[in-house]
Amino acid sequence: MANVHNCHELVDRNIFEFCCIKIFFNYDSIVHADRNRMAGKQAKILFDHHVHALLAYAQASRYPGRNRVIVLLSVKAGLRAGEIANLTWPMVLDPSGEIATYIELHDGAAKNRSGRRVPLHNDLREALARWREVTDGTRHVVGSERGGGLTPSSIANWFTGAYRHLGLAGCSSHSGRRTFITRAARLVHKAGGSLRDVQLLAGHRSIQTTQAYIDGDTDAQRRLVALI
Repeated sequence: MANVHNCHELVDRNIFEFCCIKIFFNYDSIVHADRNRMAGKQAKILFDHHVHALLAYAQASRYPGRNRVIVLLSVKAGLRAGEIANLTWPMVLDPSGEIATYIELHDGAAKNRSGRRVPLHNDLREALARWREVTDGTRHVVGSERGGGLTPSSIANWFTGAYRHLGLAGCSSHSGRRTFITRAARLVHKAGGSLRDVQLLAGHRSIQTTQAYIDGDTDAQRRLVALI
């Protein structure tokens, strides 16, 4: 009986050790997969000459006014592709029907119901005013030729085609948003604000998410290392 009992203990111990090893390697695989996914997830930010090239591409397109608005909503307001698609004219008009000084993005139009108020950059405000002159100005800001608004995937695909044409690798519809957040974070101290203001403009629930979006300043890092 003792031999049988010892045998059962040995089997149970082996099974336990096997399960621990399996859990360890599964966890290790998950961690590595998650790190790889995160490493490849970040869209590259844009420099000024990239933005100028993107606007020139929009200007030469079939719908220059509409596409300029798409670009500026991404780069100068930090909107996601889905938020650009869901944006309607009442969200950018003041009570008198003129282009407002801010975007009133409703919860229903924003990701995770993260509605927010984003001040309108002068370039974007002018582009919206010009675009409104050739649209009905009542429904979706970014409309399709078939009527109604463009889908989020259509907007994402437009950016994909634009970046491919311009030879900008690693860029996506999220590049403009990352550019907006990164620039805002670098300049917020000049406006007397804090990273909390950037978080609110981005519509993030946590400031850690905002920090993850911000691209480091390689020039600043170079100067920092030189001081060490």
